[in-house]
Amino acid sequence: MDIRDALAQAAQSPEGLDQAGLTAVNDSLGGLDSTLGIRYTHIGPSSVMAEITVTEQHLQPAGLVNGGLYCALAESVGSLAGMVAAASPVVGVNNNTDFISSVSSGVITAEATPIQLGRRTQLWQILMTHQDKVVARSTLRTMPVRSH
Repeated sequence: MDIRDALAQAAQSPEGLDQAGLTAVNDSLGGLDSTLGIRYTHIGPSSVMAEITVTEQHLQPAGLVNGGLYCALAESVGSLAGMVAAASPVVGVNNNTDFISSVSSGVITAEATPIQLGRRTQLWQILMTHQDKVVARSTLRTMPVRSH
């Protein structure tokens, strides 16, 4: 299954992708998502969720997760959610991430939900949690890229 086909299927199903669809998406990941180890756990029409297991490569010199990881995780999860909502690729226009609490190990979970879905831009909230506690919050503005 092609990733665009999977995202189109996610947009049509109230429950989102089934396990086979999630596996197909995760197996097709390349680029930064693959490098960071992002795994999508839910892709549906109203939210996208992913998780990342913290490794030594994610830490800054003080032994805490680098803030850039949260920004990249938010951009990836929010952009995938934007693609589902727009039925087209999207590009990030603005990413504003607040760091709330530090993490040095374990699993960080991210969930993107829409704040506003317009024809020209979308605004997403991405909450990132660790052990059920919010550790970072992002707002991501995306712009659908539609072919003419």
